[in-house]
Amino acid sequence: MQPVDLTTLRAALAELQAEWIPARCEGITQRDRDTLVLRLRTLAQRGSLTLAWHPQAARLCLGDPPAREAARSLLGERLRQQLPGLALQAIEPLDPWERVVDLRFAYRPADPTLWHLYAEVLGKHSNAILADAEGTIAAVARPIGAQASGYRVLQAGERYEPPPPLLAAAPSLQEPYERWRERVGLVPGSIQRRLLASYRGLSPGLASVMLAVAGVDAQQSSAELSEQAWQRLFQAWGQWLRALEAAQFEPGWTESGYTVLGWAALAPAADVQTLLHQYYTAALARQDCQRLHRQLAQTVERWQRKLRQRIANYSERLQQAQAAETDRQQADLLMAYAHACQPGQKAVALPDFETGDPVTVALDPDKTIVQNAQQLYQRHRKRKRARQAVEPLLAAARQELAYLERVGTTLAQLSCDGPERDLTVLAEIREELHQQRYLRASASRSQPHEASQPDCYRTPSGFEVLVGRNNRQNDRLAFYTASDYDLWFHAQQAPGSHVLLRLPPGAAPDASDLQFSADLAARYSQGEDSDQVPVACTQPQHLNKPKGARPGMVVYTNERALWGNPQQARHYRRAAPE
Repeated sequence: MQPVDLTTLRAALAELQAEWIPARCEGITQRDRDTLVLRLRTLAQRGSLTLAWHPQAARLCLGDPPAREAARSLLGERLRQQLPGLALQAIEPLDPWERVVDLRFAYRPADPTLWHLYAEVLGKHSNAILADAEGTIAAVARPIGAQASGYRVLQAGERYEPPPPLLAAAPSLQEPYERWRERVGLVPGSIQRRLLASYRGLSPGLASVMLAVAGVDAQQSSAELSEQAWQRLFQAWGQWLRALEAAQFEPGWTESGYTVLGWAALAPAADVQTLLHQYYTAALARQDCQRLHRQLAQTVERWQRKLRQRIANYSERLQQAQAAETDRQQADLLMAYAHACQPGQKAVALPDFETGDPVTVALDPDKTIVQNAQQLYQRHRKRKRARQAVEPLLAAARQELAYLERVGTTLAQLSCDGPERDLTVLAEIREELHQQRYLRASASRSQPHEASQPDCYRTPSGFEVLVGRNNRQNDRLAFYTASDYDLWFHAQQAPGSHVLLRLPPGAAPDASDLQFSADLAARYSQGEDSDQVPVACTQPQHLNKPKGARPGMVVYTNERALWGNPQQARHYRRAAPE
């Protein structure tokens, strides 16, 4: 995730200072444990200022207002007590070359400052601190004690001290080329490292792009640079400093993130606020999606291992129980031929009742023939009871494993490419696993969300095709969305998604429409890596959900078989639902 560097922060502050100073603070909402939202109002507009101290997504920019309070903290409570109704009179950096911003609040814009809200946008060391006019800390997002830092203490009641300043020189447009080159090239090393070590305000990302703009290899030694390369790099250096001095930025999207200087931009952005809000909202959603996906996949895999071990144990016990009939037959032989057996024998060969072939029966020499037969009868009854008990347990374990394999197939097909959409699908899977008692309640708590929607495609004839992405969607498609005119598809004998071809009354799909739907059913199944997958197609009225069946499970009849091509379906594009 691309961090907010000094250049980005200066660009965001330039827009906020131009359009949102002064403003009235109407309230404070805590979006999550790392994010506060200040609701601001000016004479011309209202907006929500996001202050985040997330280790990877620390930022200060305008964003969407949160739906409701999602977390509580001491800092949030103190801000709610002190700031609503006050005027935001200034947003300024404490030092032009440091990423610490001072938000000052007073009764009126021209009145003396009452409160300082310091935003330290410092990557994993980011923080937010509320201090009074004398600099005494009232609350802090991440308290720092004396044992954690030998430079400063960030706790309520202590005096606020900014982070230790960097020791490198501050960049300046007045610095001549010769002095700049001498400073950067003083110690031989890669040119990117020399830039970062020589001056403040540069981030690794900015230095890398600056060198690319100048046509210089970032790993090339400063001692090997030609005069022309030094000149090109100094021009890019001056372009950066002039943008900072004039507060003229060009926000845009790059291949790997964003830029506020226009360098390597693939598409422009409306403004810096929109750029930062969209980028970090999507990046955090993707991170949450991947974390939840990983948690659910590990849970499903763990339960699958347990069930496979349970099935192996049940199968072994059932195999042992299959010998129950042999025990009874041997006992019958002993009782029938007891007169031919001698006491003290360890084994005896007796003719089989039907074939006459000799059957060897192991004996306990300390017991009589009748006692040996009784022992065999007793073992026969015990194994017969075991078989009757194990068979339903084995069937239930296999059904449970089949259910988890369906969930695992669904998870394997979710890539978090559309993080907000996939996050809703994953939240429903998490809720389902909790209801099925695979997750503890504490691990499945989630905020209420709207029901996720199935993926939508269009056949060559323009008919809508819906693909369920989890068991809840599959059940809705099969038993609520489907009409009598639709067609239902599913991979045969394999876990996969339910696919519904929506047809208006009287419409007849072409062979290409059926093949299109079958390809999707094959693509979203456990056989997605195969060249061909058998797919069942039937009408919704031939679907039935057995009583007590797990989510996503159906029984179908009157089906016809098609061959789906999962590799072809990878080229199909999703469409907007009707």
